[in-house]
This record gives sequence, structure tokens and C-alpha cells, in this order.
Amino acid sequence: MSRPRTDAAAPDLRAVPPAPPGSAVPTWVPGPGASLAAASLPEAGRPLAEVFRQTLHAGVHGLCFSPYLEGQAPGSIVTEAQIRVRLEIIRPHTAWIRTFSCTEGHQHTPRIAHELGLKTLVGAWLGTDLEDNERELAGAIAVAQAGHADLLAIGNEVLLREDLSEEDLLAYLDRAKAAVPGVPVGYVDAYYLFEKHPRIAAACDVLLINCYPFWEGCPREQAIAYMQSMHRRAVAVAGGKPVLVTETGWPDRGQAFHGAIPSEEGAMRYFVDTCRWGREEQVPIFYFAAFDEAWKVGDEGDVGAYWGLWDKDGVEKFG
Repeated sequence: MSRPRTDAAAPDLRAVPPAPPGSAVPTWVPGPGASLAAASLPEAGRPLAEVFRQTLHAGVHGLCFSPYLEGQAPGSIVTEAQIRVRLEIIRPHTAWIRTFSCTEGHQHTPRIAHELGLKTLVGAWLGTDLEDNERELAGAIAVAQAGHADLLAIGNEVLLREDLSEEDLLAYLDRAKAAVPGVPVGYVDAYYLFEKHPRIAAACDVLLINCYPFWEGCPREQAIAYMQSMHRRAVAVAGGKPVLVTETGWPDRGQAFHGAIPSEEGAMRYFVDTCRWGREEQVPIFYFAAFDEAWKVGDEGDVGAYWGLWDKDGVEKFG
């Protein structure tokens, strides 16, 4: 998940300019008419919770999926049984899942997803540990060669975290593409980093962008308009390649981040508006996340545990 940084430069929604040279993470600033472009009301005066449930039950393009149970976190071994139980919960509501790792049991998720009729965006988690990176890359290639990766994502936000150099990331991408020539390969990062790293954009078969108005301090009422501007910026540097939104969401509890305030109403409305935009504009979106994950509190504060559409026990929220 894209995390905020304080050394931020601010784009204006009116023109949606590229990030200024040397800027880090952008922050939201209001432009004229932004609230009118983004705001929406519960359809036909129906209660928002009813509209949310109808939207979820109608199905979404994709969900970000981790099978962790209470007390588990990265480093825990996940079992095929728990993967299957969690996938069965979300299967009626999504066509695709996105995974984040191909080790510690997660390498089984794509096969089980295919058995359940779901398509897979399979992720290999890269970081500063080169031995772990080799295991992840080997696991992802094995999954793809077995026919269980419809798309392959090599790395997630490693440039944002400054875990790897551009050259190192390019080398991993090249190795994956050579190993599985029949599978589209991309890299996941915050939308604006593809502007700053055109060689990465050129190396990808598909651009996979994370878009978080929340982590840029954007009020919920303007968040959809701001996410649309993020997407346009990525499309502008994609060279005609597909651009997928691989993470976006809104927390329902926790501490506010500048003008972005977690709430159940905000989480429901952001989900409904995001799904509507994706459907109307035919933008593939992987919503973050399927389930609440308590371990994220350590990285993101209390808000990190409350991004799911289902709670940590697999119970549908907001119902």
C-alpha cells in the first residue's frame, strides 16, 4: 500500500500536470469544481448501505487478496485450507484476485483461485533481501509456468520504498519476461513513479498503478475526481499500454490523514463511486482490500487494520 511522505508537491485537479521534478509523494489540493466532479448521492434516495451491498453483490473486477488470519502476518505460513476458505467467501463477488507473494504458502493461492474460476494477478514481493527476492521470483515463475498466472506483477512499490534501484528492478522484470513469454508482466507502484521512471514503464507489458487519495490527504468528497487524475497521468506515460488500478480503497476506522477522514459512510461511498467509475470508463480496478488485516497496524497506525470489505473474521461489513 502506498504510504504518505511529508516532502510532497501538490498537483492541481484543474490541469492535472505531471509531478514536478524532484517531488516525492503528491498531496491533494482542491481545484475549482472538484467537489461537483466527484460528489454523488445515494441512488434514488436509497440508503447508502443498501447501494453498497447491491454494488458488492453485483461483483467487481478484482480484489486485493491476502489469506492471513488473526495473529498472522508476513512471515507466517499460510495453509491451502485457509486460502480456500477465504477465496470461497469472495468468489461470488469478483472476477479477479491480486496476490502479493509467491512464498510462505501464498504460491498455492493462484492454483486454488483458478480451481474456483477466478483469474489471477500474481505478485512476487521484492525488497532489500536478495535471497528472498530470488525465492519470490522463482516462485512466481513456477506459478506462471504452471499456467496459474493470468498477469504477473514483479515487485510492489519497491521504488517508493527505495528498496531497489531502477537497474535492479529492470533486471528482475527482464528475467521474468524471458521465463514466461506468454504471460503479460508488469510492476506495481504509485501512479506518479511511472512518470519518474520511463524505463520501467517501457519495460512493462502493462502498467499497474496504486492510487490512494486517502494517503494524499484528499477529502472523500473529492477523492474520485482525484483518483481519475492519477489514472490520467499514468495513461499519459503508458505509450498505449493497458493501465490497471491495482490498489485503491478507503478505511472505515482509524486516525484521519490531513483532510482524509476514515468512516463507514466514506468507505461505502468510495467503494460505490469507484466501482461506478471503473464500470462506466472500463477501467480495471483491484479494490483494496478483501479482508481487514490487523498486522498492518504496525506499518500504518490504527487505520491500517480497517481497509477490508470483510472484517478479519470474514464477515461482510456495512451490512
